[in-house]
Amino acid sequence: MTRSRSDLTRRAWMARSLAAGPLAALGLAAGASPARAGTERRTLNVAAFPLVDEIVRAALPAFKARHPDVDVKVVSRQYADHHTAMTTALSTSVYVPDVMALESTYVGRFSQGGGLLDLRQPPFNIEALRPRFVPYAYDTAVTRKGAVVAVPTDIGPGTLLYRVDLLEKAGLTVEDLTRSWDSYVESGVKLKARTGAFLIGSAQIIKDILIRSNRQPGEGVYFDQQSRVLVTSPRFVRAFELARRVRRQGLDARVNAWSNEWAEGFKRGTQATELSGAWMVGQMGNWVAPATKGLWRVTHLPENTYVAYGGTFYAIPRQCPPEQRALAWELVQMLTLDKERQLAALKSQDAFPALLDAQDDPFFEQPLPFLGGQKARLLWREDARHITATPVHKQSNFADEVINTELDNVLQHDKPIDRALDDARRLLERRAFR
Repeated sequence: MTRSRSDLTRRAWMARSLAAGPLAALGLAAGASPARAGTERRTLNVAAFPLVDEIVRAALPAFKARHPDVDVKVVSRQYADHHTAMTTALSTSVYVPDVMALESTYVGRFSQGGGLLDLRQPPFNIEALRPRFVPYAYDTAVTRKGAVVAVPTDIGPGTLLYRVDLLEKAGLTVEDLTRSWDSYVESGVKLKARTGAFLIGSAQIIKDILIRSNRQPGEGVYFDQQSRVLVTSPRFVRAFELARRVRRQGLDARVNAWSNEWAEGFKRGTQATELSGAWMVGQMGNWVAPATKGLWRVTHLPENTYVAYGGTFYAIPRQCPPEQRALAWELVQMLTLDKERQLAALKSQDAFPALLDAQDDPFFEQPLPFLGGQKARLLWREDARHITATPVHKQSNFADEVINTELDNVLQHDKPIDRALDDARRLLERRAFR
């Protein structure tokens, strides 16, 4: 489930029991593993967060039909609490589940500690499944040493949402928004002058995208493969400059994503665009601004920028007992490789599947009513296949805080950009190898 910094609960999963066909597709014989009389009961522990826990529970009837001697216990915590608990479990080897759901950024962090099983090894042999997933999603779970530590289930291709009525009132076209990032900002000036609407909720959103785009092969966001700090590179300078232009021209509403003020801006038509993951359309239609149905469309991010907004993975901890691993792997396969189960999640809560079989289904050609009948899934599918995986450094969280602090210094206190980034560089260089 795609959960970046701006991603909250967004799914109530639907599922169906697996029939003989899907089971065969997973390499599982329909009559395999029958319970034997007198077999000792076992428990498989799964840790998840809302609403990933619901898709796991939806899969349990099919799983228990194959393994009536196995109880599956699903432990669900809120998003932040869940990942904190998993961090503690892996570091202390206490209360470690057999299967854990992880947001994409945590996959990168946890993979560096060696607490997750390498799924290239038997009985997993995940490399044979690689062609079935969106390339960047699979690559996200590959460590620097080549281990594969998790299986993707959904992704969040980045997209630009825009209000067609406000664009028309301002005399603008979608090409004006997407031609370049400079054109996007210039369009914001015209939107503000002619409609009174802000271009975006916060200038920081633009910075977040630009520092993650145009990376060289092997580069992370803040560090390269040798832990050299990258925050004084041209992409950071441009990101800060563009964010400053937006702020100085009064184009951002200065509201935090998911705040009441942010939601009100969409409801009242005072925010003309949003840069987010494809899943945002479902959130907008379900609870953020359902009364604006038909007024929104989506398009590619400016300058053909391709970034991901989170994603959900399933991992098996190294502490999972050997006798449990085949069971854990079977459950993970049911959750990630069944096309119909993936499509059910997409239909119910716009959870964009990482499974290519699901993306090739004719359902992707159906129009989205909230977007005025636009066939947006085809656009998101195209974007998803252009995204590249972002290596995660052990100090990435700290770097996020440092860069956001320096951006605040630039936007609120007029600190020169070159000095802000140089101060960030010096601080990160002291932490890079810790």
